[in-house]
Amino acid sequence: MTSFPRARRLAVPTFLLAAFAFVWSPSLDGSPAQARRKVSLVVTGGTVVTMDGVRRVVDSGAVAIDGPTIVAVDTVREIDARYTAAERIDAGGGIILPGLVNTHTHAAMVLFRGLADDLALMDWLQQYIFPGEARTVSPDMVRVGTRLAALEMIRSGTTTFADMYYFEEEVARAAREAGLRGVLGQTIIGFPVADAKTPAEGLARAEAFIKAFREDPLITPVPAPHAVYTLDEASLRASRALADRHGVPLLIHVAETRDELKTVGEKHGGATPVAYLRSIGLLGRPLVAAHCVWLDDADIAAMRESGSAVSHNPESNMKLASGTAPVPRFLAAGLRVGLGTDGAASNNDLDMVEAMRQAALLHKLATGDPRAVPAEAALEMATIGGARALGLDRRVGSLEPGKEGDLVVFSTSGARQTPLYSPVSHLVYVARGDDVTTTIVRGKVLMKDRRVLTLDENRVLADARRLAAEVKAAVVSR
Repeated sequence: MTSFPRARRLAVPTFLLAAFAFVWSPSLDGSPAQARRKVSLVVTGGTVVTMDGVRRVVDSGAVAIDGPTIVAVDTVREIDARYTAAERIDAGGGIILPGLVNTHTHAAMVLFRGLADDLALMDWLQQYIFPGEARTVSPDMVRVGTRLAALEMIRSGTTTFADMYYFEEEVARAAREAGLRGVLGQTIIGFPVADAKTPAEGLARAEAFIKAFREDPLITPVPAPHAVYTLDEASLRASRALADRHGVPLLIHVAETRDELKTVGEKHGGATPVAYLRSIGLLGRPLVAAHCVWLDDADIAAMRESGSAVSHNPESNMKLASGTAPVPRFLAAGLRVGLGTDGAASNNDLDMVEAMRQAALLHKLATGDPRAVPAEAALEMATIGGARALGLDRRVGSLEPGKEGDLVVFSTSGARQTPLYSPVSHLVYVARGDDVTTTIVRGKVLMKDRRVLTLDENRVLADARRLAAEVKAAVVSR
């Protein structure tokens, strides 16, 4: 029996080995092989759907991450030849995908999940949500609710979420604890709420929030004026000025319902919400407009010309019967479009995988065209499109060297996932959120083998049940 000769020992000082993070492995002829770089993590043994500029799919692929940064995406053979890892995660033949990007939600509102269903938006808001928030929203409620939301998002493959709510510093702390990336908006609204009695107080809170978290690697703190119909012109302009002053995006609800269209038109000389925002200087990059259900051709052109982005929320729009956003026209016009779940009070979940599926199906039905919003477009909205909408596409949204290591692994081993012909189509039409086995943000493993590592799941659920009892007593039993 022939044995491979041992590699020659190299008299290299330990400090040099550490500095270069290289290891040497023997070649078949006994000479030193090419040096392999030591990295912190390799995710290997799956089909890598990169979502890069050419939409490369790597069979038998792997992703090498060092610290927070992706250093290579290639075949398993090439990665193993070039890198050795402190930790390896085997994808088990599944799909390795950029982490999903939720461009619109209200995380803490998971505690209102199922509170009031089968209602129109304004009835839902005015009869239940606004009164319920007045009685129950507190720093503790926001912290507990966001932890529950984070647990749900980690389990279903979301790595970045855009949020609009109150006591947003608590959202940031909970997101950071969970390890999630967030574009987090302190809400500014035109009536007294739990954390601000006036829009001016809301603006002051937003600025303090931005200053407190602007250096955080995971958190992008932003102002979030609620909507045109809940704020006056001065408050909207001040929100834009605040965002510009700090170089951050602006989050806002736009043209969600026919009622909003009518209200704004009556107040502003027949202008649509988009036309009004344009007239007062609020459009422009970076602005993320949630919903955009009732946009006409002039609105779409204004959004495109300004560089503003749309967050499409198909499930909440369907459930509240708000209407069907003209997403195929958005895409044809070249708008930046991301995908959102909205809050779990109106959806009723934060599962971006389901949002992808519904986005693809809804527009086929609405247009009568099975080619409307194909699987590729739905997946793009949930990944690189969402990152682009939030201004994060240089950091996340695709698996490429130099970007941050935000990725998830989908299992494809079960009966429902068999057979698999197209990984992209499979992700949109077959996969479910609970198929996610691994979730990673900035190279940190948040979930492995379906076990969440950053949160105490039992405690999160117990705290959520405690707060739910308080919500029920305050709202349902009133």
